[in-house]
Amino acid sequence: MTRQKKTKQTIKRIGGYLHRLSPVLDSTGKVVSYVTTPLMVELKPRDIMQIIVGASILAIPVGFTEETWSLGERLPFSNILVLAIISLVFIALFVYFNFYRFQLKNYVFEYIKRVIAIYVLSLIVVGMLLTIIEKCPWGTDTMVALKRIIIVAFPSSMSAAISDTLK
Repeated sequence: MTRQKKTKQTIKRIGGYLHRLSPVLDSTGKVVSYVTTPLMVELKPRDIMQIIVGASILAIPVGFTEETWSLGERLPFSNILVLAIISLVFIALFVYFNFYRFQLKNYVFEYIKRVIAIYVLSLIVVGMLLTIIEKCPWGTDTMVALKRIIIVAFPSSMSAAISDTLK
């Protein structure tokens, strides 16, 4: 019973960030050291910058292709909504399995906040990029602008989610 208490993992804040402390035991069962693993369950300003940079990684090459511009004109909005839903599902699954699989019960709000932040920041990055290169016709055809943003945000949000996993 006492050995079980010694081997239990604990969560502590070290340098402003949450870490999981796992005891390392010797052959007699005594704790000789601790292994610290960062728990990346809180959305910090550093994470937001990583998301923005990660969203830019694929927003730039995909946003500069004429194929995505014409898809935004041709595809019906129902297909675009399905693409947005698929993006959110992929992000939610990726974030769950990489950050919250064993901690979701205690950090549900942080999980939802991270998934939404990744998608919304990706939409903003893509929207800014397409507006700068004048491929978002806000004044003449807002629907085409929104459809183009959602199309390019699909790969952009995936790269944002991946870059968010960097420690």
